[in-house]
Amino acid sequence: MSGKYAFTKGLKELRFHLCQTSEQSAAARSFLVRAYPTMKNHNPHTPIMIREAMGVEPKVYARYEYGREKMEPLKGLDDKAIENKVTELVKAAQ
Repeated sequence: MSGKYAFTKGLKELRFHLCQTSEQSAAARSFLVRAYPTMKNHNPHTPIMIREAMGVEPKVYARYEYGREKMEPLKGLDDKAIENKVTELVKAAQ
């Protein structure tokens, strides 16, 4: 997992939006509990933000150089699929 979360310099920010209590955000919460420490440990200077709001569908946003931003919905995905989506976003910065 460490190689997957070694962010490139082109990635300026990773932002997760999810609900604190809904079932549709359960996998995203589980993923963050498991993966956030590793991501932050390998990328101490890249902001990894978690935004929680009632009733929000889970999504992840990646902001790159020159103001580019990409969003991927996480609704209905399991932990492994969320990991794949985040890895795709991180690699898209290259």
